Amino acid sequence: MNNDKEIKNFYIDSFNTFGKKNTTGFDAIRTKAIEEFNIEKFPTKKDEEWKYTNINPILKNRFIPSPIFSKDSENLDIVKDYKFPDFDAYRFVFINGIFNKQLSNETILSDGIIAESLYNLNETKNSILKKIFTEQEKTEKGNIFNTLNTAFVYDGFVFYLKKNNLIEKPLHIINIATSEGEKPLIQPKNFIYLEDNTSAEIIFEYVGEENSEYFTNVVSNITLEENSHLKFYKIQNESEKAFHIERTDIKQQHSSSVKHFSLSFGAAITRNDINAKLDGENIECNLYGLYLGNKNQQIDNHTFIEHSEPNSNSNELYKGILDNEAKGIFSGKILVQKEAQKTNAFQSNKSVLLSDKAISNSKPQLEIYADDVKCSHGATVGKLDQEALFYIRSRGVPLEAARSMLIRAFIDDVVKEITIEQLKEKVNHTIFEHLQRVEF
Repeated sequence: MNNDKEIKNFYIDSFNTFGKKNTTGFDAIRTKAIEEFNIEKFPTKKDEEWKYTNINPILKNRFIPSPIFSKDSENLDIVKDYKFPDFDAYRFVFINGIFNKQLSNETILSDGIIAESLYNLNETKNSILKKIFTEQEKTEKGNIFNTLNTAFVYDGFVFYLKKNNLIEKPLHIINIATSEGEKPLIQPKNFIYLEDNTSAEIIFEYVGEENSEYFTNVVSNITLEENSHLKFYKIQNESEKAFHIERTDIKQQHSSSVKHFSLSFGAAITRNDINAKLDGENIECNLYGLYLGNKNQQIDNHTFIEHSEPNSNSNELYKGILDNEAKGIFSGKILVQKEAQKTNAFQSNKSVLLSDKAISNSKPQLEIYADDVKCSHGATVGKLDQEALFYIRSRGVPLEAARSMLIRAFIDDVVKEITIEQLKEKVNHTIFEHLQRVEF
């Protein structure tokens, strides 16, 4: 790509400005990352892992790291549209990737719980940071966007649950993007760490002001120790002119369980990389995905699950609804190591095309070295069932309502796994709002 050097020079210049203004104890980490960034290359469609996604629209822009020009929002009403009605939760609000205490309702009173912004935690020089950054260093190297995130590490959400603790209410982390006359580069770095015998439910929501242009580039690390349990919901519903890339690394130990939901509705280009390592026995790992594309949106989901020990289960179910000229991509790989006998691993990707111009690319993969396993994968792409549509319409149901009923049936096995009723209602509303269908 001819302008690679120009883009890198722009971000390196921004790094120099950023570093002078923000000395929060991450200097060594940032310096190492910007040096790596200068060496690495931006992916192209010639790279196997990016062959279906064109990132040129991202690279044509020059995004400004948000801490350089913005630290807060004076609009205290900005969060009201993103609260769930009658939803009792601990709320943490980030504006352009930076924690906003005024808009948050985050008080958690317990010696066994740390729920804090990364910036504030670093300011207190908390020893927990050393542990979670050590865990991140063990993670397999990602791509140049992940390196860029580390080079500008500033803020994010840190949740550390010490052993034998339970969070009774969900945590709702709302990330709001505003352009403020600039094109911000928003780069949260999130850490979720559950020690032994713990349980939590967390919602991460990424939203943005309509028609604002920005780039959300996220890295999230999740560690589950023995017999810990996490339900993790990510809702991405950003501006149609925005871009969103996130890498999530999940590490699970003996008898832990995770249900991870990736719900993608907004942004011009979305890329979700989810990597899970099952490093123990009797582990449950469930990845659920729901993605909706219309107009010219690109939504790219990549998942990787590694079974390294015996007697664990994984299940993936991703469903896409694509309209207009939208493109949906799913690439999922399951790796079963030789030691991982008695593994059960299942993967399914299904897409419905509501337009002749919509495109779905699917690449399910199994790599198995153990001989006593039950594994399967599959992918289907098609249109709404015309016979079912005809049957419903023959009962006097209008066309759009009939299509809405079939879409609801199609997504139901993902949506029914959501245990928070307010969130489930919001997901249903968002789907039909985007598709401009009749609601049920």
